This record gives sequence, structure tokens and C-alpha cells, in this order.
Amino acid sequence: MILASPSIPAQLFGSGLIGVREGLETGIVVMVLIAFLVKSDRRDAVKWIWLGVAGAVAMVVAIFLIIHFGTSTVSTLTAELIAGLASLLAVAIVTFMVLWMSKASAHISSDLKAGMSTALLSGGWAVAGMAFLAVGREGFETALLMVGYAESVSGGLWPLLGLLLGVLVAIGVTVLLYRGAVHLNFHKFFLYTGIFLIFVAAGILGYGVHALQTVGWLPGGANLAFDISAHYDQSSWYGTLVAGIFNFRPDPTVAQVVAWTLYVVVVLTLFLRANRIRPAARPSDAPSQTPATPDAGI
Repeated sequence: MILASPSIPAQLFGSGLIGVREGLETGIVVMVLIAFLVKSDRRDAVKWIWLGVAGAVAMVVAIFLIIHFGTSTVSTLTAELIAGLASLLAVAIVTFMVLWMSKASAHISSDLKAGMSTALLSGGWAVAGMAFLAVGREGFETALLMVGYAESVSGGLWPLLGLLLGVLVAIGVTVLLYRGAVHLNFHKFFLYTGIFLIFVAAGILGYGVHALQTVGWLPGGANLAFDISAHYDQSSWYGTLVAGIFNFRPDPTVAQVVAWTLYVVVVLTLFLRANRIRPAARPSDAPSQTPATPDAGI
């Protein structure tokens, strides 16, 4: 476990930024669905979208609370094992979603609209189910990511509060985007926040490895890669900031350092390659242009 509890501002910032990114991804999905219904003159079906969204949010909150607080009823080692496994699962899902969204962003809007067209033919519950699955997919990723993050920083309810504040900011931005009051470079936003998430996930991965070493599932718990505790004040402002956001510890094991390094090198390379902007086509090569959809940068 980390040696000192990270500062509250660091936990709020780290989880808040996660909330803004994940909330904006979800908000854009909802915005596309509602905009499609409005343009299709089916405002009567919007209530079913909100029903599906409410169900997805309830599911996300339940997942987080069950996993995060359920560990308090078991032994310390069992709780450590559950937290470690949840952290590794969160890293796997977040990695998949970050890389998959980089490739799927170009056709997400059309896929959502096609799915909604089919759902409208089947009735209101199908529309609600469509919204539930679309939002629930994003929310499930966020719930597991936050479980891993909250466990790794040992911050109680502060990471959850930061997440909620970030989601509220994302909701506000989404409303402004829908009304055309603000414009956002989605490619840059999701590129930079994606890089941030990769480093956060790497820290969660390191925590998960250490947790499994603690319970004996992985060897090498006593083999330290380095120990700078004598020169690194983890209770200082910079120590609590780095620990609260990236789960850095001054005495990691060799397995933690290897896992962290391999993850960052491999995933960051794949992510940057997938998000590389291709040179714009010359006017003569592109006789017609399709306006960019709001989710083009996800």
C-alpha cells in the first residue's frame, strides 16, 4: 500500500479529470441520440432515452459501491486481493476502450443513429434499452476505473466526489455544445485526456501488481527496484500530488516498475499511432466534404 494518504486536492483533481473525460464521452453519446430524435421529429421518444440513461447511471453507482465498499466486510488480505484484481480488470477495460474508441470514433455517430432508427420501430422500451447500453458501456468502464483509482489512493469518498464534480462539469459542457454556445476541439481534448488516462491506468496497474504481491499471488514482493524514501517526502505537496494522481510510491518493486514501463510504452505507442492526424486532402482530391460530427474526436 502507499505510505501516506494522498492529499484531498490531488484526489479531487485526478478523479475530477477522469469524470470530465468520461462524462463528456457519455454526454456526446446522449447528445447524438437526442439530436437524431429531434431531427426525426420524434421528441416523444426523448423520455425513453432519459429512462435508459437513468438506469445506466444507477447501474454504474451500484457497481462502484458494491466493489468499493464490499471489501470492508472481508479480511484485510481478501480485501487486498479483491482490490488488486479489480484494479487489473479496470486497467484492461480502460485500455481496450481507449484504443477501441480511437479507431471507432469515425463511425460511432452513424452507428448510434442506425441503432436508434431500429429501436424506434420496436417501441419505447427498445429506445430505452438502446440508451442504457450506449451509456452503460461508458459507465461500466468509468465505474471499474474509479474502483481501481479509489483503492490505489486509499482516499475513501474523495475520489468519488471528484468524479461527480467532473461529471457535472461534463454535463454543463455537453449542454453548451448541444446549444452551440461553445466549440471544442474534440481530437485534442480526447488525445490529451487519453494520454492522462494511460498514465493513471499505469499507476493503477502498479498498485494491482503490488496488491497481488502482498497476498502472495505474485512473487517478488520484497525485491525493490529502488528506494528513495530517504530523499523523497511523500507527505509534501509534490509527493501527495503525484501519489494522488499517478499512484507513485518511492519504493516500488521490480515487478511494478517493469509492468508500469511496459504498459506505458506499448499502450501509449498504440494510442498515439491510432490518433495520428492524417494530412488533409486537397480540394481537388475531395470534391465533397461531410461536416464533422461532435464525436469525431473520441
